[in-house]
Amino acid sequence: MIRVLFVCLGNICRSPMAEAVFMHKVRKAGLEEHFQIDSAGTGGWYEGSPAHYGTRKLLSEKSIPYDGRARQIRSSDLREFDYIITMDNMNLEDVRKMGPSTAKIANLLSYSPQSGATEVPDPYYTGQFELAYELIDEGTDGLLRVIRREHNL
Repeated sequence: MIRVLFVCLGNICRSPMAEAVFMHKVRKAGLEEHFQIDSAGTGGWYEGSPAHYGTRKLLSEKSIPYDGRARQIRSSDLREFDYIITMDNMNLEDVRKMGPSTAKIANLLSYSPQSGATEVPDPYYTGQFELAYELIDEGTDGLLRVIRREHNL
């Protein structure tokens, strides 16, 4: 089982979007039985809340299902997941500060250097859910390619 955790600040905009988009791609590739996919936030303000309306609306428009609830990242996640994928440099730093990890920890867009971006901007502040989606779409394509190569899928 390949365990992937997407992380952003509050776990209501970017990381649930990435979780849903990545799971959608994994299902389309027929690889669902090989993956456990989740998302979390570095902060716990929204624990138990559904994804932001903008994220839910965009995913619905793209026919990508999602019904997860926000949660905060736990220290046990650092051992239980194989890949911890952050949305920006602040998230990356916050996860690394949590302590040693057996996971590969990286920003999502490091898997999509052709995008020209290094971070997925937070649509909570900008309202740019479509931009976040486009970057997440590119990044998850690259991430899935790498995982398939690394795990011979």
